[in-house]
Amino acid sequence: MNKFYVTTPIYYVNSYPHLGHVYTTIIADTVARYKRQRGHEVFFLTGTDEHGINIERAAEAAGVPVKEHVDRIVDSFKTAFAPFEFTNQHWVRTTDESHKEGVRKLWQAAKANGWIYKGKYEGWYCGNCNEFYQEAEAVKGDGDVLLCPTHERPLELLSEESYFFKLSAFQEKLLEHYEKNPHFIRPETRRNEVLSFVRGGLNDLSVSRVSVKWGIPVPDDPEHTMYVWFDALSNYITAIGYGNEQFGGEEHFKKFWPANLQLVGKDILRFHTVYWPAFLMAAGLPLPKTVYSHGMWLSGGRKMSKTLGNVIDLAVLQKHFSPETVRYFVLREMVFGQDGDFTYEALLDRVNADLASGLGNLASRTLTMVRNFCDGVIPSAGAASTDLTTQASEVREAVEQAVAAFDREFDEYNFSRAIEALSNARFRVDKFISDAKPWDLAKDAAKRAELELVLHTAAEALRFFAVLLAPVLPNATQAIWNQLGESGEVNQVLPSNLNWGDVAQKQIGEIAAIFPRLDKKKVMEEIKQEEAASQAARAQETKQEAPAETKPAEATPAPAAAAAPAEPVPGIAYIGIEDFLKVELRVGEIKTAERIPKADKLLRFTIDLGEAAPRQILAGIAQYYEPEKLIGRKVIVVANLAPRKLRGLESQGMILAASVGEEGRPILAGFLEEVPNGAKLK
Repeated sequence: MNKFYVTTPIYYVNSYPHLGHVYTTIIADTVARYKRQRGHEVFFLTGTDEHGINIERAAEAAGVPVKEHVDRIVDSFKTAFAPFEFTNQHWVRTTDESHKEGVRKLWQAAKANGWIYKGKYEGWYCGNCNEFYQEAEAVKGDGDVLLCPTHERPLELLSEESYFFKLSAFQEKLLEHYEKNPHFIRPETRRNEVLSFVRGGLNDLSVSRVSVKWGIPVPDDPEHTMYVWFDALSNYITAIGYGNEQFGGEEHFKKFWPANLQLVGKDILRFHTVYWPAFLMAAGLPLPKTVYSHGMWLSGGRKMSKTLGNVIDLAVLQKHFSPETVRYFVLREMVFGQDGDFTYEALLDRVNADLASGLGNLASRTLTMVRNFCDGVIPSAGAASTDLTTQASEVREAVEQAVAAFDREFDEYNFSRAIEALSNARFRVDKFISDAKPWDLAKDAAKRAELELVLHTAAEALRFFAVLLAPVLPNATQAIWNQLGESGEVNQVLPSNLNWGDVAQKQIGEIAAIFPRLDKKKVMEEIKQEEAASQAARAQETKQEAPAETKPAEATPAPAAAAAPAEPVPGIAYIGIEDFLKVELRVGEIKTAERIPKADKLLRFTIDLGEAAPRQILAGIAQYYEPEKLIGRKVIVVANLAPRKLRGLESQGMILAASVGEEGRPILAGFLEEVPNGAKLK
C-alpha cells in the first residue's frame, strides 16, 4: 500500500484561531480523505507551535502562567476545528516531551556534522515573526524607528551570545535541489521568489537565544534556548517518531518520511523552503517532496483586518453555515496557490447556486421521481428511442470524463478545477432531465422505457458524484449515498471500481433535503446586526482602555471630497474627473520577466490581470531591475491603453512607476496590503 504524509503548519498560539487556520486544515483534511479513498495509507498531521518570546509576552499581558496561556489557546483551536471533523492522526504540541526529545536529536545530528557553531549575534529582531532582519530589510517609521517589514512593529536591537547554523554553506546545495526537483516548491510564482532570495546570498542563522527562556534548552548548554523556528519546523519529523517512541518510533518515522505534501501560507514560505531543508540536509535526512504555499483570504478585495471591520468571525460563520458548505466554498472559490476573496455574500451565493439548487436539487428531484414513479426502486436502463438513448450515452460520457478530470486535477491540487469539472457534468445531467421531462413521460404507459432510462441515468450520475465529492463533502455525500440505497461508507468506495449500471434495482432510502436553500436577505441582516454589536463592544473596550486626555484636541472638519487647489499649482495641467475615469488601472501579478535581445532598456513581462490569459507588456526598466527578482510582484497596470509595437513585440498595457531624480530612475508602484489580481484602482 502506498503511503501519503500531509502536514499543515503548526499554528502559533500567540492569538486565537481564524479563517486562515481553518482553511489550511480543510485543504489538508480534503487531501487526506482523497488519498485514503484511493487506497493510500495516510498520516495527516496538524498541531500548535507553543514556544518563543512572543508567547512569553502574551502570557504576561494576560496575567497568567505561560503554560496556562498556551493550554487555553490550544483548547480554542481544538474547539474551533471540532465541527469540521478533521481526520488528523495526531495533534502535535511543541511542549510535548516526545517533541523535545526529537528536536534535541536533530540539533545533535546537525552539530555533530559540523553545521552548528558558537558565536555572538547582533541584529534587529521581530518577536511577532521570530526572525532577525538586516537593517536594509526593515521599514523606516517615524523618527527613523526600524519596523518589521511584515508586521510594521518596532524591531529590537539584540546583542547576545548565540549558536549559529551554517546556512551560508547550503546555498548551492539548495539551488541544486530546487533545480533537480521543480515540484519541491509550488506554485511556480513562489518557487521563483525563493530562487531569487537564495541566489541573492544566504547568511549564517542564529539558532539559539539566552534572553528567551520559554523554549527547549540547547543540549549540553541549558543557558541557551533553541531558536523557535528550529524547534517548530522539527515537529514534522518528531511527530511521527524521529528521536522518540511516537507511533513506534524510528520504524514509523522511516515509513512516512519524507512528507509528500507540506502546506504553508506564503508568509512562512522562506522558513519551510530555505531553513527547513537546510536543517534536514545538515542532519543527513531526506527532504519533503512538495512544499505548497497557498494564497491569502481577502474580504471585499482587502486584507482582513479588525480595523477595517472585514474579518470573518468564526463564531458567526459557524452559526449561519454548516461546516460542509464552508468546506465546499473555500475549495471551490479559491484557485489554490492564489489569493481569494471571502465574503458572506459570496458564500451564500455559492451555497445556494451550487449546493441547494445544484447537487442538492439533483438528488431531491431524482429520488423523489424514483419514489413516485417507480415505487422507490431505481429502474434499469430501459430500451428507449434512439434519440433519448443517444442523449443518455452523452450524459454517461460527460460523467466519465468528469471522473477522469476530477482525479487529474486533484492530483495536481487544483481543487477548484476538479469541482468545476463535476459541476459541468451535473449541468449536463440537469439539462438531460429538463429536456426529457420525466414527469410527462410518467403519464404515458407507452413511454415507460424512456422514463426508466432517464431516471436510471440521473441516479447513476448522482452515485458517481457522491463518490467523487466524498473528500470535499463527507457528510452530505454519505447522506446522498444512503438515500440512493447504497450500503457502507462512501469514502471507502474507489471511484475506479464504480460500474455504470450497478445502481439498478436498489431500493432508495428515506429522502431528506441535503442542502436547504438559505434566505440571503435574512441571513445577511442577522450577520450585519451581529457584526455591529461586536464592533460596538470592541469600541467600548478601546474607549475604556484609552488614557484620559487633559485637554480635548480640537477637531478639524474633513472636506466632503477632494478638490483641486484654489490656486493652480505651476506645472500641473489639471483634468476633470471624467477624464480620469477613462483610465482603467488594474492590479497585475508578474508571472514571467525577461530581457529582450539587443534592447538594453526593455523587459518583456507576462502579467496576470485576472483575465482569461496573461497580457504581454513591455517596460523600459531593464537598466534598473533584474527580471527574475520581479516575478510574483504585484504592480499597477494601465489596462485600457491601446496596444503598440516595440521592437516587433506588442505591448498590451503600461506598468506604472515613479520617476525619481534627475535621471528619471523608475520605481515601480506597488502595494503594502494583499490585493487580488485584476482589482480596479479608483
